[in-house]
Amino acid sequence: MAFHCRMCGTCCMYLGDYIAIERQVGPFAFECESVSTGTPFRTRVDDDKREIFLDHAWLDEHPTACRFLRPRGEHILCTIHGTSPVQCRFYRCVVMRIFDPRGILVGKVTGTLALHSDNRDLRGIWEAALREIPEWSGDIESRLQKVLESHGYRVE
Repeated sequence: MAFHCRMCGTCCMYLGDYIAIERQVGPFAFECESVSTGTPFRTRVDDDKREIFLDHAWLDEHPTACRFLRPRGEHILCTIHGTSPVQCRFYRCVVMRIFDPRGILVGKVTGTLALHSDNRDLRGIWEAALREIPEWSGDIESRLQKVLESHGYRVE
């Protein structure tokens, strides 16, 4: 199943310290560093996102967000998606966190609807649910959530 980004911005809301803008080298071009790896990279704001990039009001309200994140309507977009660093291009978000009845985190689901868990019972329920719910069916995530909740799990 291919990864499908929901453009919610959650993945980048706390990355303000991970991508450092070293200097601006053009109106929409920057020399940056991936702080976690110390890797320098050059980036530029995507042509279709330049207008929203110029508005810094949202960043003032979200100081921990990546400096290149901006809202457009109901979506939160990466304005450098075309030239983003490797760490961003390979990131896959967590769309569900699954807790057992005691409130202990027992699994995570990525944007590909892949379950990451060592809990055998949870894996069995998940695999059975995926066999029953067609991949093409509408709102598969909420349907999976209902199945998990019917077995006593809490899903966020």
